[in-house]
Amino acid sequence: MTDPLKRILLFISLSFIIPFGSPGAEERHSLRSEDVLVFFDVRLDGPASEVLSVYPKLKAELEERIGWTLDFRPVVLLIRERDTFQRMAGTDLFVAFAVPRRQLIVIDHSKMRGNPFTLAITLKHEMCHLLLHHHIRKATLPKWMDEGVAQWVSDGMSELIMDKKRSVLDEVVLSGNYIRIRSLTHRFPKDKISLLLAYEESKSLVAYIHDKFGESAILALLNHLKAGDDVDAAIRNALSVSLGELESQWHRHLRRERTWFVYVASHLYDILFFLAALTAIVGFVKLMIRKRMYKDQDDEDDEEAETEE
Repeated sequence: MTDPLKRILLFISLSFIIPFGSPGAEERHSLRSEDVLVFFDVRLDGPASEVLSVYPKLKAELEERIGWTLDFRPVVLLIRERDTFQRMAGTDLFVAFAVPRRQLIVIDHSKMRGNPFTLAITLKHEMCHLLLHHHIRKATLPKWMDEGVAQWVSDGMSELIMDKKRSVLDEVVLSGNYIRIRSLTHRFPKDKISLLLAYEESKSLVAYIHDKFGESAILALLNHLKAGDDVDAAIRNALSVSLGELESQWHRHLRRERTWFVYVASHLYDILFFLAALTAIVGFVKLMIRKRMYKDQDDEDDEEAETEE
């Protein structure tokens, strides 16, 4: 999330709370290593130490996965109060965000340790944003690729708070009301539902590229972007298809993969009601058959008794 206005507001806030000797500085502490600088709110000493501890491992994993070096020392800001983070982020939908121009990561620690968010996986996600922007010009890096790859390297976790019981992408598969990928080149929508869909589409498309073309194709695509290719040229050079063809293939894949799943999910109560009714009918039929069998048996017993007499 790198909206210019939010960045300005963020750094106005940081100018007062980060430098020591400034108003409120007594409530903020710092730890540093050769790799990372951590500023943190009071009583977040443990999480700050965790950042210093896990950062080298996460850095090594990212560099090995992407093949690029993260050769700068970022600043990580851990916020304890949710309200404070929301004022910085300008929304209540995020748990963290990165400001690549400042090599800065801001994390709402109040949301950590809640599935799926953990400090390490959230940090890795935001580090990926910094790494991509460090090697690819902002004008060249598509927003959907930036977010899709960050989710790809962080086990599908985004920085956005999503409804665990609902997938917006699943709901649009049957209708076909996708956000066109080209519309997600420079920015994501602001309204909640569209924003959720943009994140899900980004994750899904990068996962599709991985599954269909292989991990090497994602890396080739990133390297073409790094070399200065625009997104159309990068996709054609790395995948041998156009962006439009890629999007159409991905949509067809989603329809094949999710049509029945979405149908069942959207009609779950109707299906359960039908199954319950069917079970009741089957039970009733079985009961009637048993009663008929008992009646027939009784009739046979009566006939045998009469014969014996």
